[in-house]
Amino acid sequence: MAENLSGKALATAIRADVAERAAKLTASGVTPALAIVVATDDDGTLWYVRSIVKAAEKVGVRAVIHTVENPTVEAIAATLTELAADDGTHGIILQTPLPKGVSLTDLAHLIPAAKDIDGASPVSAGNLVIGTPAFAPATAEACLELLAHHGVPLSGKRAVVIGRSAVVGKPVAQLLLRADATVTVTHSRTVDLPAVARTAEVLVVAIGRADFVTAEHVAPGAVVIDVGTNTAADGSLVGDVEAASVDGVAGVLSPVPGGVGPVTTALLLRHAVAAAEGGF
Repeated sequence: MAENLSGKALATAIRADVAERAAKLTASGVTPALAIVVATDDDGTLWYVRSIVKAAEKVGVRAVIHTVENPTVEAIAATLTELAADDGTHGIILQTPLPKGVSLTDLAHLIPAAKDIDGASPVSAGNLVIGTPAFAPATAEACLELLAHHGVPLSGKRAVVIGRSAVVGKPVAQLLLRADATVTVTHSRTVDLPAVARTAEVLVVAIGRADFVTAEHVAPGAVVIDVGTNTAADGSLVGDVEAASVDGVAGVLSPVPGGVGPVTTALLLRHAVAAAEGGF
C-alpha cells in the first residue's frame, strides 16, 4: 500500500504562519485584502470561493467576492481594472470557469503582477519561466510544497507531468525544473502515454479526467501527485488517479480530497499576505 502524502498538516502550518504575519500587518495599520472576481453562477465554483473567504477570515485576511452580474469581457475587464487601481486591494483572483466565449488569457493581463496571487497573468507566467520573482499558480506550487514537506527529493529525479494546462501542467513543470528534476510533459495525444508515464520516479497528474491514471501508468514505487478534483456519479470527490488501482503499485500517493487541495488554499492566503507585505 502506498504512503499517504496528506496535505492537511502542511496546510495547517502554512495557515498558522499566515495568521501571524497577517496580525503583524493589521497591527501596523494594513489589513491584508483579497478580491475574488466571480463571473459564473456555477454552484461548485461558488462553494469553492466561499470556502476561500471562510479560510481567509480565520487567518486575518479580508476576502471579498466581486460578482460580475453581466459577465461580458468588458464588464469583467472593468472590475479587474478597478481592483488593480485600488490601493486597499492587495491580491486579485479571477475565478474560473468563465462564461462561454470569455477566456482567462483575454483578461489576466489586467491583473498587475504584484497582485496576481494565483499566477494567472502573462507577466507572472513569463517571470516563472525565466526564474525572476513571481507568484506561481497556487495549485502548481502546492505540488512542490507537498513533496518538500514529505521529504521527497527532486534533484536529478525523472518527473513526468500528465497535463499541459497553463494553470497546473505547464507551471508545475517549470517548478520541477527549478528543483533540478528532469521533466517530461505529456498530454492526451502523447503516443503510448502509459509507457511514458512509467518512466517517472515522480508523476504529477493534472489532466482533468476522473480516474484517468491507472496502475499501468505507474512504475513500482513511484511518487504520484494527484491534482484532479472531479465529481463522481455519487457526488463524491475523486481525483485524476484511480486510487484503488494505483495504491498497490505506487510508493507514495497524494489523496483526493486532502492532498493538494488544502495546501492550494493555504498558499493563496500566504500569497495575499506576501502581496500586502510588498513582496512575492
